[in-house]
Amino acid sequence: MQYGERAFLLVCFISFLVSLVYLLVGILFVVPVATRKERKEKTEILHDNRRTYFLRFFVMFFCPVVGPLFYFFSYLIYRLIFRSPADLDDVVFSKDRVKTQVKSDEERERDIIPLEEALFVNGDKDLRTVMINTLRGDIRGSLGTIMMALNSKDSETSHYAASLLSSELNEFRAGVQKLYRAMKEEEPEETARERELIDAMDGILRQQVFTPLEQRKLVGMLEEAVGSLYRKAPSQLNVEDYEELCLLLLGLEDYPRAEEWCMRMAGQYPHCLASYTCRLKLYFSTGRREIFFQTLSELKSSDIVIDQATLELVRVFAKEG
Repeated sequence: MQYGERAFLLVCFISFLVSLVYLLVGILFVVPVATRKERKEKTEILHDNRRTYFLRFFVMFFCPVVGPLFYFFSYLIYRLIFRSPADLDDVVFSKDRVKTQVKSDEERERDIIPLEEALFVNGDKDLRTVMINTLRGDIRGSLGTIMMALNSKDSETSHYAASLLSSELNEFRAGVQKLYRAMKEEEPEETARERELIDAMDGILRQQVFTPLEQRKLVGMLEEAVGSLYRKAPSQLNVEDYEELCLLLLGLEDYPRAEEWCMRMAGQYPHCLASYTCRLKLYFSTGRREIFFQTLSELKSSDIVIDQATLELVRVFAKEG
């Protein structure tokens, strides 16, 4: 073996050792220390996770010398230039708080119509006005309706809808991913992240604004959070949490998992209407007529008041049966 080949192999070996040491120090020391500090101080600390160290290790492994030098100088520039403390001498903070009473816009509110109705009217101006008014309020519960506006003949309205959906959904995805990673890294006895993740996803998935593949993935993440909370502290799960998950699984036609959660809800909340209606919808969807009416008889014999939606479900099932 010639001298040049030996020197090349030696350089590659040294580069590999540097990459391996960087990986081990990162995943065994840096990440755990930063995570413990974050939980102790209960504040968010920006730090790289284990996946980041693995990705950098592969880059340095397949790009010997160049990879380690790139990350070294990047870190050096960051420490010397971009991590200087902010100069707040010219910033004035006031502890005074002023509560502003804004007069309602009676002229605008008098002409407000639901967005669903505006989509079917011919006046593009009216539709644009409704879209702008929607942008001013809390739109988390209207994402499904706004998605309908994407097919509007008015290009300006469809542009409003596309911009709004893109912004809201990207913000939702980022928040959910952050909470999901935090849930994976928390201690076995902790439950705060599960509760935050469930609350963050509440009401969004049922609007069906994601692609089928992404919807299935997000429902799986929600099920993980509910399942983790069910194992750690089931008392923190309320009827709405169970019902949301059951209906989402029914929407995906994942009937075995839906039945599992329906039975868990019935076991923990046997005297709630939702524990019966979710099972009725499950048996209705799977065509299990006998157990449907058996569950319905149990509901009738209980003290629970049956709502109009449940009565309509019974009538539809009777017609199709």
